[in-house]
Amino acid sequence: MAKFPSIEWFKAIQDVANGDDRLRKLGTCDAVMGVKVRDKAYEITFEAFDCTGVREISEADLANTDFYLDMPYETWREMLENIKQNGKPDRQYTLNTIDFLAPEGFAKSDDQSKKDSFYRYGQTFQQFFNASAEIDTEFAAPATA
Repeated sequence: MAKFPSIEWFKAIQDVANGDDRLRKLGTCDAVMGVKVRDKAYEITFEAFDCTGVREISEADLANTDFYLDMPYETWREMLENIKQNGKPDRQYTLNTIDFLAPEGFAKSDDQSKKDSFYRYGQTFQQFFNASAEIDTEFAAPATA
């Protein structure tokens, strides 16, 4: 069982996603996505038809990604639990819906042309997170106040 968030969790998702033809059927994707969860940051690289890299980075390094996803831990957990329960997200838990409903969006970048890759390759990123339905996830303890 992989703990979310952790490099092991993201690598488990990478393995599942790369072994699934659904990711390949979406076409090529060339983007570097960042993910920020609490005080942790990760870089996920997509090249052609695969997720080719997952690594932990510093929060400052998120500026080097095309965009990064940043939302409250509880929203991450709700989204991932919903994906696990259904194999894919209900409409309210898709990446696009979460981004649309967040007052300032949750896909962030200082460079709008790079941020556009979130929208251009959105189905690939969604399929990547949908792969989490195939693994057992342990969630970190709630943050203390």
